Amino acid sequence: MPLLDVADMDALPALDRAAALGRPAEGLGLASPRPRILLLYGSLRARSFSRLAVEEAARLLNLFGAETRIFNPIDLPFPDQVDGDDHPAVRELRELSLWSEGQVWCSPERHGAITGLMKAQIDHLPLNVGSMRPTQGRTLAVMQVSGGSQSFNAVNTLRLLGRWMRMVTIPNQSSVAKAWQQFDEAGRMKPSEFYDRIVDVMEELVRFTVLLRPHTAQLTDRYSERRAQLSTAPRTDQL
Repeated sequence: MPLLDVADMDALPALDRAAALGRPAEGLGLASPRPRILLLYGSLRARSFSRLAVEEAARLLNLFGAETRIFNPIDLPFPDQVDGDDHPAVRELRELSLWSEGQVWCSPERHGAITGLMKAQIDHLPLNVGSMRPTQGRTLAVMQVSGGSQSFNAVNTLRLLGRWMRMVTIPNQSSVAKAWQQFDEAGRMKPSEFYDRIVDVMEELVRFTVLLRPHTAQLTDRYSERRAQLSTAPRTDQL
């Protein structure tokens, strides 16, 4: 299953580039290697506003120096549907999560919560795969789109899930109200305060990811896991 391609990656008509790139040198995308960001969205509609918002986010992350990949969930089975999770889409999602240093989760708000598709993607990410941890210690930015007035139910739920997945969720977030008014016929986001907030969130995500990069080992080092390893290790006086 291919990753989602983003058209016109360098075209940012709603962005004030002078303001966006006025002070990037203190900690945005000048790090090497480039920060690796995985983006997930929560709707399979042909005109999915969560997908369109994620595409805008990917363009901004690219501008700020990050490497991005957008997971396409169209073939993803429900959790526990396939024995042993032996499915190519599940394997791809987990490999992308392991690849990432940070993530963006964007869901529509449906019945006051995130969508089932969004939750299914997160549920397919275990806390550990052997000795590897697909989410622990990674940065996370949360976003939502709404058909009506501005709400924060979805982003609040995503924050809760990010905590359970042992991620570092950045303070800023995006909630796009009346999303159907915010995108043009080509699927590009119009200039607005909602767009400016997405710029703020992606800028902050890159900063946090770069700042936390030297501390990844400490963020994934847990006392309880060290203790469990010691309890199963052979005693030296028995060797």
